[in-house]
Amino acid sequence: MEVKSEIYAIVSKIEVTLGTEVVADDVLMILESMKMEVPVTAPVAGRVASIAVAEGASVQEDDLLLVLDSK
Repeated sequence: MEVKSEIYAIVSKIEVTLGTEVVADDVLMILESMKMEVPVTAPVAGRVASIAVAEGASVQEDDLLLVLDSK
């Protein structure tokens, strides 16, 4: 399952690494927009298959952030 950005922001912190097992609602990364921190959470349980961004990167709405292999 693709996890995409819902806003224009900067990737402030990535909380997971490749292979990390997550459950629904786990925080995957933190985006920063207009001095506000916005957590990106897992929509489903699964394993992090790929991470498409790096800390400090700018993302736009609908940009791919990471991919989860759902359980």
